[in-house]
Amino acid sequence: MTFAAAPSSAAAAAPGFRSGAPGLGDPYFPLEGNGGYDAQHYVLNLAYDPATKVLRGTVHMLARATQDLSRFDLDFQQLTVRSVTVNGRKAAYTRDGQELIVTPDKGLRYQSVFDVGITYDGIPQPLGGPIVFGLPYGWIATEDGVLVACEPNAASTWFPSNDHPSDKATYSISMTVPKGLIAAANGVLAAQVTHGDKTTFLWNELRPMASYLVTTTIGRFDVQVGRTPGGVREWVATDPTVPGTEVVFQQTADITDYWSELFGRYPFEETGAIVDNVPVVGFSLENQTKPLYSAVRSVTTVAHELSHQWFGDSVSVRTWQHIWLNEGFATFAQRYWTEHTGGESVQVWFDRQYATRPDSFWQVKVADPQRDTMFDTAVYNRGGMTLQALRVKIGDEPFFRLLRTWAADHRYGLADTDEFITLAEKVSGRDLTEFFNVWLFTPSKPVTW
Repeated sequence: MTFAAAPSSAAAAAPGFRSGAPGLGDPYFPLEGNGGYDAQHYVLNLAYDPATKVLRGTVHMLARATQDLSRFDLDFQQLTVRSVTVNGRKAAYTRDGQELIVTPDKGLRYQSVFDVGITYDGIPQPLGGPIVFGLPYGWIATEDGVLVACEPNAASTWFPSNDHPSDKATYSISMTVPKGLIAAANGVLAAQVTHGDKTTFLWNELRPMASYLVTTTIGRFDVQVGRTPGGVREWVATDPTVPGTEVVFQQTADITDYWSELFGRYPFEETGAIVDNVPVVGFSLENQTKPLYSAVRSVTTVAHELSHQWFGDSVSVRTWQHIWLNEGFATFAQRYWTEHTGGESVQVWFDRQYATRPDSFWQVKVADPQRDTMFDTAVYNRGGMTLQALRVKIGDEPFFRLLRTWAADHRYGLADTDEFITLAEKVSGRDLTEFFNVWLFTPSKPVTW
């Protein structure tokens, strides 16, 4: 534990002021996120040296106090904090595990907007364990830069934040790298400036974004810029060492436009992709506006990750136990893309899954799969099967109207399973209690529904 000298704080003793909670109580990640404030906007000013692997940064978080606040936490781990300010004045801070505990020199009144600035440096390390298929995730150094894929809880390994999807914010991301490298991030590229042997990239994401979706992937990339046939801006970066990536730009354009027809207007200012050659990362991730494709690359993967821009990115889970609302929806979408393009129908896929999956597959409770198995195959496939079974039960027109309504009603917001069930019953005009109980909450193979 470290402590930075700062003006003595009277905030803790002030009547009515109290500490913000060190976590939001998520059932899977109780200490992720923090209480007492609502993050509004982040400004990330970063510099990365691939030769030393050192990241240096100053991050400012603009937030609104949701109580009379004497002190508050941010999620931040591993790296060395050099200074902390609140509204431009030095603030006391301590470290406790992943918690950076900040005490301003005076209390922050309820509903007041404040700025906290943190300057730091160090060598970020990826997280591991069973959660993400047993693979490393987060900040992963590569031969020519870094790959950044943070779902569900690794944003705090490289920038201080309120690291939970329930507190979304807008972002400005400035990354300085050696000349010749590309820094790909979320939103729209506002500036690219080279001074001497360094280039700075400035990205702005002006729609609310969960912290786990933030990326600053760095490397030697070929960049394609344009618009989809439907008029959506598009920015795609591909690693030239990966064969066959020239198709990603067109795939991204075609799928973005089709999903916009099926699910409603594309929710962000730009669509795109980052294709990197990092075999150790055996997954792709739906980073907002810039899905990241590593070892998994196919048109159905592109369809999966782009559907997340609606289901997962724009509409985010209130807590992580509802992850099927992301992965089940995206699995259905990728299977529907195959059907739409003349391949296997979703129903044929459903029938095969139903006939061949072992007993263990059916023992996962999809609507609450538990932390270490939150990305279990059943969350994806049984989640997708749930939507196909619902499609058959209520019919195509109500089903796709339901998906469009879901995306529109919760645009840039949060949602949970109960809200989806309520909307499904409203749109279909049917009591679906038993249907969802069988498919989402019962750890056994459905027999009738």
